[in-house]
Amino acid sequence: MSQGMHAMFLSTRSFSASHIVKHATLRFVFCFSLALISVVAKSQPNVLFIAVDDLRPELGCFGCEHIHSPHLDALASRGTAFSNAHCQQAVCSPSRTSLMTGLRPDSTKVWDLNTHFRDHVPDVVTVSQHFKDHGYRSISMGKIYHGGFDDALSWSEPALKPGTGSRYVLKKNLTRIDERKRSARKKGLKGKDLSRASRGPPTESADVKDEEYSDGALATLAVQTIQQLSSKDQPFFLAVGFQNPHLPFNSPKKYWDLYNLQTIGLAPNPFAPKNAYSKALTTFGELRNYEGIPPKGPLGDETSKKLRHGYYAAVSFIDACIGRVLKGLEESGLSENTIVVVWGDHGWKLGEHGCWCKHTNVQLDTRSPLIVVAPQQKSVGEVIASPVEFVDIYPTLCDLVGFEKPQQLEGDSFAGLLQTPNHQRKRAAFSQYPRGNIMGYSMTTDCFRYTVWVDQKKDNEVVFTELYDHREDPQENENVIDSPQYASEIKRLKTWHSEGWQGTRRVLNSK
Repeated sequence: MSQGMHAMFLSTRSFSASHIVKHATLRFVFCFSLALISVVAKSQPNVLFIAVDDLRPELGCFGCEHIHSPHLDALASRGTAFSNAHCQQAVCSPSRTSLMTGLRPDSTKVWDLNTHFRDHVPDVVTVSQHFKDHGYRSISMGKIYHGGFDDALSWSEPALKPGTGSRYVLKKNLTRIDERKRSARKKGLKGKDLSRASRGPPTESADVKDEEYSDGALATLAVQTIQQLSSKDQPFFLAVGFQNPHLPFNSPKKYWDLYNLQTIGLAPNPFAPKNAYSKALTTFGELRNYEGIPPKGPLGDETSKKLRHGYYAAVSFIDACIGRVLKGLEESGLSENTIVVVWGDHGWKLGEHGCWCKHTNVQLDTRSPLIVVAPQQKSVGEVIASPVEFVDIYPTLCDLVGFEKPQQLEGDSFAGLLQTPNHQRKRAAFSQYPRGNIMGYSMTTDCFRYTVWVDQKKDNEVVFTELYDHREDPQENENVIDSPQYASEIKRLKTWHSEGWQGTRRVLNSK
């Protein structure tokens, strides 16, 4: 309301009859306008935006019968699951930055865990900020951006934090972590070096309630927040970021009990891909920071099985946490008017290729689950196998609520696929990963992953190329770039790769 109208409504001076009529008319119009705004706000769908750290597309809804994930499976049956969804770089900060800004790593200049995107793109409008600017209440809790790199402009208020819950709960582990921390401090270690040197074991199973662990406490906070938001007229964008199944693989014992250690197998391909680039893989230093993991060399079978057991349990724990949040949404009465997006920030290796963790371009690392449910979507229960990218989520949400999309966006909406699974689809997803001055640019299609490694200090001179045929080799065990039978395919893929995501967009828009 303008200052003039405000002064008119609050003035105590006497009015003539005409002034009184005019005053009453203006007040009616003003109140009617407020009521109309309220109706519009209520009609806008809410957004429940759930992030899961290090989540592989190893769920029941993606055909993995050995994983207990009933709540995510049920969510997928109400919406659309994307089985070929790829992040832009398989490590936390670059991936989450791309998803939230709609920009790729080469645009955000975020390729590591030490750079905040505002340093290079200070005026970029993030997806939650865009919703905030359109009248939504944007709220976050848990891990949405990488730790220590939150973004105040993205939210309507500071991040919410549960008052209880921790990553470790067993007294013996807490005591051991404290001992390691004191020892590290005596050595003069600080900051990240101190954190790495004082980590506990990579797994923990405690016979406690879910809320004793931080993710269980976060689920409780999310349910409470949804209940509070349900009484408001303002639509919300609620981002909830769960840490599991990121290391350490810690969860209540009941989730460990869902799996029999004796029946858990090892990775079927514990070896590097044949003919792969020498810098394609890593020595998984992230895992080696945890107590009991050897500083170099392969892991033993017993350790590998325990880690896989812990990972599966952590996935089921998060599935239960998400189930609680979804139940809270339903009980609030908001479920029918809420868009739900569940995404993992990237994948993870569990001994495949003789490696663990992420930090590569292999499909196991770039590929992660994406499940979307939208109000009144016509097609439900579909699993879309064509490639989509995490930078596509931002423009998709804009289309689902009817917002104009910012010009900055480097992804493309897949909203049409929620209505018609045969809707036009993009031909490829693009990911990348740096190895010093060498950058590997991967392109994943329906059937192939084609990666070009270039030396950025030598005008992007190509130093190596990889091709994996997912039809014949879904585990990516052999680089077939030199095989004559792929000559025509390589020519086509090389053209697509050189055209990049911009070429994919042009083809998509021309259909």
